Amino acid sequence: MHIFITGVAGFLGSNLADYYLKKGFEVSGCDNLVGGEIDNVDKRVNFFKGNCENLDFMTTATKKDVNVLCHAAAYAHEGLSSISPTLICNNNVTGSVAVFTAAIKNKVKRIVYCSSMARYGNIEIPFKEDDILNPVDPYGVSKVAAENILKILSKTHGIEYNIAVPHNIIGPKQKYDDPFRNVVSIMTNLMLQKRQPIIYGDGEQKRCFSDIEDCIYCLDKMLTDKNITSQTINIGPDEEFITINDLFKKISNKLQFNKEPKYFPDRPNEVKHATCSSDKARNILNYKTSVSLDQSIDKVINFIKDKGPKKFRYNYNLEIENEKTPKTWKEKLF
Repeated sequence: MHIFITGVAGFLGSNLADYYLKKGFEVSGCDNLVGGEIDNVDKRVNFFKGNCENLDFMTTATKKDVNVLCHAAAYAHEGLSSISPTLICNNNVTGSVAVFTAAIKNKVKRIVYCSSMARYGNIEIPFKEDDILNPVDPYGVSKVAAENILKILSKTHGIEYNIAVPHNIIGPKQKYDDPFRNVVSIMTNLMLQKRQPIIYGDGEQKRCFSDIEDCIYCLDKMLTDKNITSQTINIGPDEEFITINDLFKKISNKLQFNKEPKYFPDRPNEVKHATCSSDKARNILNYKTSVSLDQSIDKVINFIKDKGPKKFRYNYNLEIENEKTPKTWKEKLF
């Protein structure tokens, strides 16, 4: 089988590529290398450098008998989306539509789209797939828009689809020098530099973190199981919920870090509690959590220690700078 992975140099995409290479698949993929690293890409991957927003590029890249496509590429910056909405929406909407269009033109049999917990927004937890969605930031809105377009195109052109809804995936190969996302990696990178981590608001935001291995297990089912189609499924655990304050304590204990975090005002539109139900994944995918939060954090720590701490890179422009723009970003405090 031939799989194409967008964002193949990124965290999720590169780990997924490694998984399918081990299974003997032909693997192709693309990345613009803004949020990904070429070192993440195995040399056996048929790699195309370019932007998903470019339909001609995507049509050429997916032309060679691709059977299934996983659209993992995204500027996955929920907090940044209220400050740089054009950047985020161009990538997550225009880019996604170009990927879907190219796949349909080239007769790809199935598309799996990686959405986000941001689709749910401010609603009662735990989030369930059939909840009425209420996204509260441009990132969440862009993800829902891409989902809806995929459903329409799938029905119109007879292509199979599934929508995976991961949340807070962590593990090796995660980008840890990005100041706008990946809280576990950011905290670890800062602590290894003997610098105080930054926490927004009171730190009582509640989250759940998914190990990359468990997410790949779910994605594999959604990509290759012929009996699983037209499904939207939360992929990730619904246990071990943790606040950002407690997450800091857990990482600092592991690293024997003895400084307190720095607190800054809430970021605009941040949802306080974002946890999901995994009942559908258990029922349809036979999902169960195989890696604990402690084990996942240990893997992140070991990966960053092995690679070495890095200075943070501000790869994205702030489109709106006013009193709502976090000081940490305006003044590059990471």
